[in-house]
Amino acid sequence: MDVEAALEKFYSMKLAEVIPPMTAMPVVTADSDLLNVLKILRARHHVWVVRDWESMELLGIIKYLDVIDILLPPELHGFKLGMTSKSMKSLLGGAAKAEDVAERHPLTIERDATVLDTLKKMKVYRAQVLAVVEGGKLVGEVSLRILIDEFLRLLKVGGAQWKE
Repeated sequence: MDVEAALEKFYSMKLAEVIPPMTAMPVVTADSDLLNVLKILRARHHVWVVRDWESMELLGIIKYLDVIDILLPPELHGFKLGMTSKSMKSLLGGAAKAEDVAERHPLTIERDATVLDTLKKMKVYRAQVLAVVEGGKLVGEVSLRILIDEFLRLLKVGGAQWKE
């Protein structure tokens, strides 16, 4: 299988074939203590926030860079009237749970989407990771790292070699 054939196969793969198991994902419930979220973010670039373990309804995402807002004192957030204040996402501003700081409406893609659909969405939104959902329920995640790993695995399995 040459690289072009491998790419064609890769593009048509469904996300269900690519996404890692849920147990490998950073997921917390809305009522999770913010300090536990920070512990996860020491080793991960994001944490998905779900309503509860039973429903797995996706509420939001907390990204690594959000830690800046969490740790900054409220007076350094530059509050402007009429805007949702990031100071409320500060530990000193009253944030205590994951739902207090989660970015609502994270980028999602359906589980039955293809890798090509995923790459297109990532390009349009300049996103490195998307929540994989099925009817609003978090069922996985797909990141550029996961896609790179899958493409390289496909090349190795298919016996394709990079030409020099």
